[in-house]
Amino acid sequence: MLPWNALTSAHFLIATVKAHELYTAVAPALVTQMLDWFRINDRNVYKSAVATLAGNRKLRPVFIQKKPLAEQYAWIHKTLKLNACDAIGEQLMQAYLMAGQQPMLAMFCDGMGIPHDGKGVVAGDLPKQLDPERLTATIDRLIDLFDPKLFTLYLRCFNLQHPGGWTELTAILESDERLTLA
Repeated sequence: MLPWNALTSAHFLIATVKAHELYTAVAPALVTQMLDWFRINDRNVYKSAVATLAGNRKLRPVFIQKKPLAEQYAWIHKTLKLNACDAIGEQLMQAYLMAGQQPMLAMFCDGMGIPHDGKGVVAGDLPKQLDPERLTATIDRLIDLFDPKLFTLYLRCFNLQHPGGWTELTAILESDERLTLA
């Protein structure tokens, strides 16, 4: 499994939607962005992910590591779409969003008035309701500042933090054409 640190204590768990479903829905470019980030910023997580995924498929990690980078990424993405790889997929997504996308998470929390640690990790409980006007304004501002696909992935993951999702956020995710994963 991946080396894990304080990220596991964050209020960020993918609960109702399985990780493999998100990997199936996202564009390959977003997975490439995530894997590039790991290779640059936390190579041990990348190597551990390859080893774990290879082991799940009954392959030796060296078989994957010898492939050109584009083929490695394609194989990893294909493998993360499998139900059997949900745990590693969830950990990768959590680690990437919580460590690699802190400015986006912090700006979203700021825009929504949600107390956080300055890096986007929520301090205390999440709100029971989201202010619709504030939510719309925050989304409108951040969709232009960040990759819309990545921001959409974060919003979908964030919405899973409330049982059944927040009505206001669910409605926007279902109706706003800018908020698609693929």
